[in-house]
Amino acid sequence: MRSHTAICSLYFLMVGTACVGPTGEQGLTPVVYEKGEQGEVASSGKTREADPDATDVERLVADNSAFGLDFYRALRSTEQGNLLFSPFSISLALAMAYAGARAETETQMASALRFTLHQERLHQAFNALDLLLAGKGGVTDDGRPWGFQLRLANSLWGQHDYTFLPEFLDLLAVNYGAGMQLVDFVSDPEAARIEINDWVAEHTGEKILDLIPEQAIEDKTRLVLVNAIYFKSAWATPFPEWATSQRDFHLLDGGAVRVPMMRQQAYFRHAAGEGFQTVQLPYNELRTSMVLLVPDAGQLAAFEETLDEARLAEILGALQGTQLDLTLPRWRVTTSSVELKGVLTALGMRDAFIDFVADFSGMDGRYSLKIEEVLHKAYIEVNEAGTEAAAATAVVTADSSCAGPDTVQLPVLTVDRPFIYLIIDDQTGTILFAGRLVDPSA
Repeated sequence: MRSHTAICSLYFLMVGTACVGPTGEQGLTPVVYEKGEQGEVASSGKTREADPDATDVERLVADNSAFGLDFYRALRSTEQGNLLFSPFSISLALAMAYAGARAETETQMASALRFTLHQERLHQAFNALDLLLAGKGGVTDDGRPWGFQLRLANSLWGQHDYTFLPEFLDLLAVNYGAGMQLVDFVSDPEAARIEINDWVAEHTGEKILDLIPEQAIEDKTRLVLVNAIYFKSAWATPFPEWATSQRDFHLLDGGAVRVPMMRQQAYFRHAAGEGFQTVQLPYNELRTSMVLLVPDAGQLAAFEETLDEARLAEILGALQGTQLDLTLPRWRVTTSSVELKGVLTALGMRDAFIDFVADFSGMDGRYSLKIEEVLHKAYIEVNEAGTEAAAATAVVTADSSCAGPDTVQLPVLTVDRPFIYLIIDDQTGTILFAGRLVDPSA
């Protein structure tokens, strides 16, 4: 069965910026260390809250959406080609670092990440949202498999003889289900890098390999935080493979490339605005969807500049169900590990990256840690995504394209020019993935 897969991983490195010793300095109480399945673990002794208060989830989703669109606009100003990232993955990963941020570092991170909830309520809301999203696997009410996966995983990797505050580890254990794997960055950073990369590969179905490049981990590394998200589903209405044909896709420079273009006539939610069209394609579990934002030719940059949370909400609110003749390309995008420090700095998160200025004292009781790097890597494949049964249904649907002259013509949307796409959890409104496709052949 062919399907849609989207995978993102993010990690960032915390390094020491002062010559402090490892364990027990300044009267700190060492945390509990124990043996876990993957080696030594720094444990808080607490377990994850399985039924957190979900009161603030809606507010958190709105904050995360605002950040995701801010991030998109900042990223597109530095990247000219195809884009792909997971706003939710970045927000969640940096929220765990935010748990240890204090003073101006905390203030800047909250502003850049659009967090409006107090620390305690924020992490509880992330826990509730994460559990809502992670609980979407399974079967339909009548027992049929969904053919749908949404997996979320995060982990912390800390220097084995460095002391982290018990309250920091408690917060991560209770709200994120994350224990800290202990490794030896000082003596063998390469072995630690390989171990972390192996964890990433395992949690992304072997799609994200070598997330952390060589030389990225050094002997001054003290903490590595990793987040991975894996999504897989089939369309509610698959595109018939026989309807795919080679057609022109028009590039930003005025040229064109011949690429496989899928086509079907089906019922979608669609809207036409001034200078753009929007269509929502549901996945087969009917709880997530892909939204295509398709500006008119030559209008991509102008549309991107105005795309904020208010406009997106307006666009989604205007969608109405209709029969549509839809054509769009197949595509596959794999990003390299993208350094996000510049984008986050541009959004106002400055101090977190600066020696002796960053304040992550909530992690270790000191002022010795800063964020060294934030890297993000992503993969997506979009195709006809049909099973044999779904393809048969699609043939019946496609037969209506052979109608005679008395048949009412359907509205047509041919996505043969650069566009923006979002994968959204429809129940919560969470933007799981965001991207821009300017060249399907790249």
